[in-house]
This record gives sequence, C-alpha cells and structure tokens, in this order.
Amino acid sequence: MLLRAVVRGDLAFVERRIGAPVAAGWEQGVPAARRLEQLAADPSEQPWLVRALVTSVPRRVVGSAGFHAAPDDRGRVEIGYDVAPAERRQGYAREAVEALLGWARSSGRARVCVASVSPGNAPSLGLVRSFGFRRVGEQIDEVDGLEWVFEKPLA
Repeated sequence: MLLRAVVRGDLAFVERRIGAPVAAGWEQGVPAARRLEQLAADPSEQPWLVRALVTSVPRRVVGSAGFHAAPDDRGRVEIGYDVAPAERRQGYAREAVEALLGWARSSGRARVCVASVSPGNAPSLGLVRSFGFRRVGEQIDEVDGLEWVFEKPLA
C-alpha cells in the first residue's frame, strides 16, 4: 500500500506505483501514519481519505488532498490538502478543493464541508474564502496550533 511506503520513506516505490516522480517534500504533507490508523479501525473510510495530486503533462506528483474522515452523523466532512513547496501558487490546491467539493457533494452523504486553516496561512485563507467558505469559529490543533474553522454548505 502506498501509505505504508510513505511511512517507510520509500518514495521510489510510490513513484513506481503511481508512474510519476514525486516532488521534493511531498511526503511531508501526507498524513500517512494517521490515515493508516484510521483504515485499520475502519477500512470503509478509504474512499474519503488521502489522494495524490498528479499533474498530467509532465506527469508528476505535486501534492495530496482528501478528507480527514468520512462524513460525521451530521453530514460534516473536513477537507485537507497540501502542495509541495516548489509546486505552490500554480492552481493545484484550487483544483484539488474544487474536486473534493464535487466529490463530497456527489456522495450524497456530505451536507457541509469544513476547512481548518492557520490564521497565518494567507494563501489557504484566500482559497477557502474564494469557494464561499465562511468562518464559524476557531480551534487548537494538536499539530498546527490555532486554526480558524470555516464551513460551506454543499446543497
């Protein structure tokens, strides 16, 4: 499995399986260990979790995107995305968010999409706001510290 290869640091395996080179630093944005724990607890969450962002020409892995988990009992699902540092500011995160919103909407299970963003991350704040996410609160993330919480209805 690709997530196990990321945890092992075996990017050559990842590149062979995906059929594309991996951008420098890509693996740092993939929450592989956390997603493996989720899959061990509930394999049915797999379709909701992390995906590689792969460009078509030239074919290369530039980031990752997915949901933090399947929708909760209220239909809330949180998006997550990361683009390798050298690949940022080229529209990859925008395309990923658009695809995630479409996928969540078409699932029939998600009613509200959530995004949690550090107040100092101006590019991500601009991105989620451009999609119509509205700030509804804040939280402290155990890894990232203070985050502003945004929501967007999918209906």
